[in-house]
Amino acid sequence: MPCGQPESGGAAAAPARYVLGVDVGSTAVKCHVYDRAAAVRGSSCRKVESLYPHPGWVELDPEVLWSQFIGVIKEAVQAAGLHMRQVAGLGISTQRATFITWHRKTGKPFHNFISWQDLRSAELVNSWNRSLLLKVIHVIFTILHFLTGNNRYLAPSFLTFSTHQTSMKLSWVFKNIPEADEAAKKNNCCFGTVDTWLLYKLTKGSVYATDYSNASSTGIFEPFTKCWNPTLSSLLSIPMSVYPPVKDTSFSFGSSDSEIFGVPVPIMSLVADQQSAMFGECCFLPGDVKLTMGTGGFWNINTGGNLYASKRDLYPLIGWKIGDEVVYITEGCMSDIGNAIKWAQDINLFTNVDETAEMARSIVDSQGVCFVPGFQVSANDPYLCASFMGLKPTTSRSHLVRAILESVAFRNKQLYDIIVKKVHIPLQTVRADGGVSNNSFVMQMTSDLINKKIEKPANTDMSSLGAAFLAGLASGLWTDKEQLKKLRRIEAVFEPQKDLEEYRPAMDTWMQAVKRSLHW
Repeated sequence: MPCGQPESGGAAAAPARYVLGVDVGSTAVKCHVYDRAAAVRGSSCRKVESLYPHPGWVELDPEVLWSQFIGVIKEAVQAAGLHMRQVAGLGISTQRATFITWHRKTGKPFHNFISWQDLRSAELVNSWNRSLLLKVIHVIFTILHFLTGNNRYLAPSFLTFSTHQTSMKLSWVFKNIPEADEAAKKNNCCFGTVDTWLLYKLTKGSVYATDYSNASSTGIFEPFTKCWNPTLSSLLSIPMSVYPPVKDTSFSFGSSDSEIFGVPVPIMSLVADQQSAMFGECCFLPGDVKLTMGTGGFWNINTGGNLYASKRDLYPLIGWKIGDEVVYITEGCMSDIGNAIKWAQDINLFTNVDETAEMARSIVDSQGVCFVPGFQVSANDPYLCASFMGLKPTTSRSHLVRAILESVAFRNKQLYDIIVKKVHIPLQTVRADGGVSNNSFVMQMTSDLINKKIEKPANTDMSSLGAAFLAGLASGLWTDKEQLKKLRRIEAVFEPQKDLEEYRPAMDTWMQAVKRSLHW
């Protein structure tokens, strides 16, 4: 009989000693069942299918995503040999800035989920970033920051819009979908990121909320005041009535309707995926660094109670809020890590992703071949194009693969240097996760370039684990963060082996290639 399964004959189920961590990502929905030792007892995964109704548009079908979400939870619990009654809490980690709007009374969506990868707001973004009004805002807040020294005026002083953010796309919704605009005028429109929609569905509409990590990732939530930004909403013609209440990250959000799983399951955490991965890596102290290399790449630094930002490169977010504790993080991101590697596999540059590190090491260098990632929109240049440069008659598949992997390490180096320059906190060991962290070539080259030790955990599904940790704290499965630190398992440690100067010629050539791909 599977461990933890109730005995036959109607005996009561074992105590609730397990937590579920669900990660709703850009490419997959995953659920893991964790026991008190944070060991995975059962898992399930389903592929996320994106929709591309127009060039540059990226959407998700809300009902399909809902079905996949419920499916992986049921399958994972079944795989663990458990009953839903044994689940002490459900933690939900979600892709950020992907959102939907729906009718407050009927629950009917006005449109599909609009993905964070969606480009429909590119023209709006460029128009705003070039506008005189934004320049005036920059001047006003620069003066306020100079006069007061208050850092809350720093971010607006160099405010720029990005297609990654929710703000411009939500503004687009109210300009282009009359039903949503009409409902908003009557206070009947709800806005929600993926976490809010799933919570609403799980509770059959009785709970409408988000958490601080997800809210701060939309670009419409002010991390200093911890409120939805009324000034920005007014500028973008977004009604304040559409926003959900914001709750703690580790918090009892209520329970799922008993009809869904047969019993009510406590929903104990909502968290944005990068912040969740950071929590899963136990980056609890200022200076702790998390590097996620998945569909995109994200550097996150715990900055404690301080907010750091820099023009165009780094931006401040709320990592998590638990009771009175609010932890801020600074983030730098890069697009097209996992996407570029998947594309290379799709066109048969290699058969199995595990062989790419070996292919890269089979040659001494990329023979001057450079790869510029740009399948997804760049935060700084929506028109950056993906490209190979420096191709020769002697270029082989191995050279192309090595060039792709090198581009990841070079971009890591660029972001790390910005972080060191802008974030005035001593940085600790880097903790890496995500599918690309399994590539030893990328990991070793990144360690060499930044001249710092990088740890890779035994479990690379950190977003799921972080959500489970947060749910476990709220449900009492674990008592504090010190207990969580003892559950960390490190699989590999990469230490610098080569001097940065050995990479300098190749990196200089790559940076030239990037410049030639801009503004395509």
